[in-house]
Amino acid sequence: MDKYRVRFAPSPTGELHVGNARTALFNWMFARHNGGKFILRIEDTDESRSLISYQTNLLNDLTWLGIDWDEGPEKKGAYGPYKQSERLDIYAIHLQKLMAADMVYPCYCTEEELEEERQALILSKRMPRYMGKCRNLTPEQRKEKEAAGRKPSFRFKVPAGTIEFTDLIRGTMRFEGTAIGDFIIVRSNGMPAYNFAVVIDDHLMGITHVIRGEDHLSNTALQIMLHRAFGFAPPIFAHHCLILGHDRAKLSKRHGSVSVGEFRKKGILPEALINYLGLLGSSFTEGREVLSREEMIAGFELSRASKSGAIFDEEKLRWLNAIYIRNCPTEDLVKRLKPFLVEAVYEVDKIDPVWFHKIVDLVKNDLTTLAEIGSHLEIFFDDRYVITAEAKQILEKESASQVVRTFAGYLKTAGGTPQEIYLAAIKYTKEKTGAKGKDLFMPIRAALTGKVHGPELDKVFALIDKNAGLHRLHNLSGI
Repeated sequence: MDKYRVRFAPSPTGELHVGNARTALFNWMFARHNGGKFILRIEDTDESRSLISYQTNLLNDLTWLGIDWDEGPEKKGAYGPYKQSERLDIYAIHLQKLMAADMVYPCYCTEEELEEERQALILSKRMPRYMGKCRNLTPEQRKEKEAAGRKPSFRFKVPAGTIEFTDLIRGTMRFEGTAIGDFIIVRSNGMPAYNFAVVIDDHLMGITHVIRGEDHLSNTALQIMLHRAFGFAPPIFAHHCLILGHDRAKLSKRHGSVSVGEFRKKGILPEALINYLGLLGSSFTEGREVLSREEMIAGFELSRASKSGAIFDEEKLRWLNAIYIRNCPTEDLVKRLKPFLVEAVYEVDKIDPVWFHKIVDLVKNDLTTLAEIGSHLEIFFDDRYVITAEAKQILEKESASQVVRTFAGYLKTAGGTPQEIYLAAIKYTKEKTGAKGKDLFMPIRAALTGKVHGPELDKVFALIDKNAGLHRLHNLSGI
């Protein structure tokens, strides 16, 4: 058995949330830091909500992020199967063990009855929990319930006493059994409940550490009780803080993008998202904000993970993403941009690769996401050239028109390299019009690109081509 074995166990009932991705990342970094194993287990016992498409997207998103697993789907190991829907016979055997030990009982309460009991407890200002209505039914009463067509779920008999454990992040945690109430371990449709299946899987798969969000703290008390009931040694637990929105509420769709897939579509690089999530709510980097995977793995320590909620700041993520784009080798960046070019309806196969490589090398310093590439390319394609309202406002001035006309007039007969032509045209226009600074460069930028912001103008001029530039300048007479 490996010294360290951790798992990420998502349910394929939706897209991979950044909060769950962060949990996967923490487990992955813990395993890699300690030379252990990272196991991916699919918890798909919720038949009505689990979809194969969600599972496929989940695996794709983890792979895109660079979070690889040692055992799990597509990487079989000695402790499979790794999908709970394929382990139902295992759960059935363990249910029988608890039944034989008189630790569970059938419950025939309907959803309506349970809700009525819950509301009554809330109205009486008591903690809502199951009060054990079916715990002491006689065999005859149980037969009557089943004869009436009621299919039982099975509840665990919660013993009195304190459940105590040491959390690697939060220290000593205590829960009182009397405040919990008997909980369901197998549903009336025969499917195992979350806490029951998790305990069995974690034990049989040799999980040594369970690292997850603080919203699972109450589940941990239930799981420890089940571990004890089976005679299992519980794993070591660590509950990290949750990701919050700016209002300090749990991050949800009302805060904006929340799934890995959404950020992927926006053009966030996987290494930027990994970097951001890895440092969110942790203090193991001594204030550094840009770290490679190897650096994060080397410095990862659960004891330095924050106990308080971590605020998700998308602007900070975009800032970090811009750094990664700038540092990305242009050849690699060109490959990553292709799907976004297709999305922006650029005919990728018809673009001169050498010319396009130069363009990407020029504009990448202005990108914060890959999805922005379409708008940054417009100035280089005549069929996309459009004069913005800001540019038009500048060009409507008579002084600006004079600068543009003078610059265009020089270009007609100019010769040499693009850089030589541009520098000579600027010098000529400055001498003839007396314009300088913004009054000189802004009208020329507005006329050549249709925009008031962009890359260095001499480099843009070299890539636009002299004839294309002349065409644009002469077409401004109607402004």
